[in-house]
Amino acid sequence: MEVSRIRALRGPNLWSRHTAIEAIVCCTEDERDIDNIPDFETRLRERFPELAMLRPAGHEEAVSMAQALEFAALGLQAQAGCPVTFSRTAKTVETGTYQVVAEYSEEVVGRLAFELAEQLCIAAIDDTPFDLGEALDRLRELDEDVRLGPSTGAIVYAAMARNIPYRRLTEGSMVQFGWGSRQRRIQAAETDRTSAVAESIAQDKELSKILLHAAGVPVPIGRPVLSAEDAWAAACEIDSPVVVKPQDGNQGKGVAVNLVTREQIEAAYAVAFQVSDEVLVERYIPGHDYRLLVVGDKLIAAARRDPPLVVGDGMHDILELVERVNSDPRRGEGHATSLTRIRLDEVAMARLAAAGLTPESVPARGSRVVLRNNANLSTGGTATDVTDDVHPDFAAQAIAAAQTIGLDIAGVDIVCDSVLRPLEEQGGGIVELNAAPGLRMHLQPSFGKGRPVGEAIIANIFADGDEARIPVVAVAGTNGKTTTVRLIANILGRQGLRVGMTTTDGVYIEGRRIDTGDCSGPKSAKNVLLHPDVDAAVLETARGGVLREGLGFDRCNVAVVTNIGLGDHLGLSYISTVEDLSVVKRVIVQNVTPETGVAVLNAADPMVARMAGSCPGKVTFFASDRNHPLMALHRAQRKRVVYRDRDSIVASGAGVEHRIALSQIPVTQNGAIGFQVENAMAAIGAAWALEVPWATIRDGLASFVNDAQTAPGRFNVFSYRGATLVADYGHNPDAIQALVDAIENMPSAPGSQRSVVISGAGDRRDEDIRGQTEILGGAFDRVLLYQDQCQRGRADGEVLALLQQGLLNATRTSEVQEIHGEFLAIDTALATLQAGDLCLILIDQIEEALEHIAKRLAEG
Repeated sequence: MEVSRIRALRGPNLWSRHTAIEAIVCCTEDERDIDNIPDFETRLRERFPELAMLRPAGHEEAVSMAQALEFAALGLQAQAGCPVTFSRTAKTVETGTYQVVAEYSEEVVGRLAFELAEQLCIAAIDDTPFDLGEALDRLRELDEDVRLGPSTGAIVYAAMARNIPYRRLTEGSMVQFGWGSRQRRIQAAETDRTSAVAESIAQDKELSKILLHAAGVPVPIGRPVLSAEDAWAAACEIDSPVVVKPQDGNQGKGVAVNLVTREQIEAAYAVAFQVSDEVLVERYIPGHDYRLLVVGDKLIAAARRDPPLVVGDGMHDILELVERVNSDPRRGEGHATSLTRIRLDEVAMARLAAAGLTPESVPARGSRVVLRNNANLSTGGTATDVTDDVHPDFAAQAIAAAQTIGLDIAGVDIVCDSVLRPLEEQGGGIVELNAAPGLRMHLQPSFGKGRPVGEAIIANIFADGDEARIPVVAVAGTNGKTTTVRLIANILGRQGLRVGMTTTDGVYIEGRRIDTGDCSGPKSAKNVLLHPDVDAAVLETARGGVLREGLGFDRCNVAVVTNIGLGDHLGLSYISTVEDLSVVKRVIVQNVTPETGVAVLNAADPMVARMAGSCPGKVTFFASDRNHPLMALHRAQRKRVVYRDRDSIVASGAGVEHRIALSQIPVTQNGAIGFQVENAMAAIGAAWALEVPWATIRDGLASFVNDAQTAPGRFNVFSYRGATLVADYGHNPDAIQALVDAIENMPSAPGSQRSVVISGAGDRRDEDIRGQTEILGGAFDRVLLYQDQCQRGRADGEVLALLQQGLLNATRTSEVQEIHGEFLAIDTALATLQAGDLCLILIDQIEEALEHIAKRLAEG
């Protein structure tokens, strides 16, 4: 078994809406049926007893080694605690080669699972050991390292429940919610509206106290100190037990409480000084330690925090009691679990020593041994939910404290006897405010019920019903995609929206190109959705990106499919037939927003029309022939259709009809260019789906200019010495046929000549390369062949030979030339043009070729 081309599908893809790892697996003849390998399945189950059934009930086909790998990759993740359920194995056209897909929740974990699954299968084949426990531990540890922490995760899950899209921006806890101009960002429990000034104030405990005191919020008295001696002097001024803590610390680091003696205070100062060179001494307030979570102007949750401790049983020493407490499965390292393991570190040892104890001491039955002075969960403390017990005046003080500092999300630490009474009545005080507070004590308290704090934070960020989405239009097909994208973008721009657009020419924001090259893949789509100035996105969605990585978005408002034709990279990535290609293009239709989304489909293309059954939303059909059976049925059902009626395009649905004259759509040249009429119909269907006003749709179509600057390489027409030049990027038989049909409708003078300049892309099938010149040979008098700058895997002259073969039975072509170099071929064609002639130039290097043509036009 050979596993190759492992890649991550990071968005909705050919197989499912799940993120997944896809691998190409080549099996030997025996491995195509595991029954050919004696005792393989038995040995596999000995090593992985929890493996799912390889042969579901009624399954009679042979089970391949690739399927065993699939089940192992998914099963290992599931046993490690990852929330995964989907997997699949599909045969390819190559005998013994399979595509194996398994869902992942974290990409690196999914990749490791494939690696371990391969090792497991090989161990079963060779009858060698496989340590399942170690494998699962590796997966769990990696998953814990890379997955979102509990605080960020709670907010993300709350957003997902409201259908708000999210994207993790870093390996840490920086997350974007929403798209474009509707986006918001968080980092853990801190939002993009959390003031940096407020955060700085919260970190400065002395400044926080000054501001809170000025606002009438109870705080303990105290002051900053400069040395151990000064700390003792401050304690004498307070004349009661004190707390020593770093002035800008967090998570309870370096905090010591209830200190009385000079030795205690000076020792505590030394510890605090290691955390911060600014140390605070303040009055110790007896009572319980409470954490209140304030979000906006509401108290969301409250918990009583207790320091880490053990309870004696009269038999076990403190070390054994700690180990027993740490055996609780809820306790782990860091913040990934609901509780943190208790550590017998220097601080704990000092606390024991102060009580006259050592780790080997055996406490009496029922006695409580406190191992730390502070109650932070990060040091092994516990939390008890008391949200329902908080007195309204008590809550009001916590909210006032957060608003005084300026925090939109705050963890307010209060020491007092009880939350049942107002704070002033019991002599308690607010001892600290925390920006980016930890949420796990409220999500999974040690005792009591968890609180929906993630939902509260999302509700504070987004209004009810706000999904933080901008309109997204995805456009797929074999031909016409780029022009359709540009038409839709122009219409939306006329509506006053700032439009982000991806095409094979680049990425555009408000008409300004910010990236160049073929940008029709998921990475470019994600970049547009990341841009804070984008109000609507129109995304050309190419086959390659869908196969390589999936979609760059989870769903779209409108999916447009122009057509499915021959020559669109057939034979690559196991896409061998037009039917295979239609399945790939259909992915955008399958991911239209349920119910409210719209698929705009070409009714005249059977492959495209069949996609209607996969659309979870509504369907608008378009076609030139209004009497096409599908169009007629759709109209009869009062559903939306767009069609051509002589010199107009008509949009009809639910008894309403809108008519736009083709003379008002310049790109169609008064309807002479059939494929541009289809592109305009598709754009109208998309704009209609987005409820763009009809006056704006008309304006957007009328103002669209199809020149080399606006739509480079998309039927750009020039005049040269009385001859007509057409430059286009058509590069497959269907595109060539559409161009020929368009040119046939263009006026020509008697006796004029037609010439064409063409090359062929090497990554097409032989028949697709030949097919281009088979079409051109019946429409042009003169054919100039040139070799592309990049042959894409072909030998020199191989493409030219195929193009020549296509001309063997030409019915019109009388002259054929082979020229080395695109620009030389263009110059050769222009040199012989006479007034009234027409020359079609099928360009390869779009920008460079158009620049070269512009230079020749300028020379006259």
